[in-house]
Amino acid sequence: MINAAVFASGEGTNAENLFKFFANDTRIKIKLVVTNKDTAGIIGRAEKYKKNVQIISKESLENYTEQFIEFLKLEKIDLIILAGFLLKIPPAFVKAFPNRIINIHPALLPKYGGKGMYGNKVHSAVIENKEKESGITIHLVNEEYDKGEIILQQKCDVLENDTIETLAQKIQKLEHEHFPKAIERFL
Repeated sequence: MINAAVFASGEGTNAENLFKFFANDTRIKIKLVVTNKDTAGIIGRAEKYKKNVQIISKESLENYTEQFIEFLKLEKIDLIILAGFLLKIPPAFVKAFPNRIINIHPALLPKYGGKGMYGNKVHSAVIENKEKESGITIHLVNEEYDKGEIILQQKCDVLENDTIETLAQKIQKLEHEHFPKAIERFL
């Protein structure tokens, strides 16, 4: 069985979707949730599904990387799933978990990726640039923001009357449908 850790910084709707999807799966156990915000909605969702929660600050992630990697290895974590985690993963993590860190991005990479491009910032840029389509990209994490090997992309139309909110709803629907399926490829 694969033990996974989900890293999230926000509300945790993708994480909760993964908790439900893999609840009775004998191939994977989501063992741990890691967040960098002690007020993040993911904490309540994780507690609801009886997941252990680890809160780690940006400074701790950067300055105590080796210790945190050791902690994850003691927890027997095989796979790291980034579900809206807003901190850059240190290079030592990429080396410690080669091709075992998966991220979901709310755009069709390589467009609208990189530092500071997340959530509504991405949707706003897509609408401002009058793109005809947007979507999600699920990719492996490497040392650069949003530059890892693409595992899966799914598209949706961007209509003239779409707002940030309506586009976000379309993207979230794609995320909830396809993120678990992409993770299954690693089981």
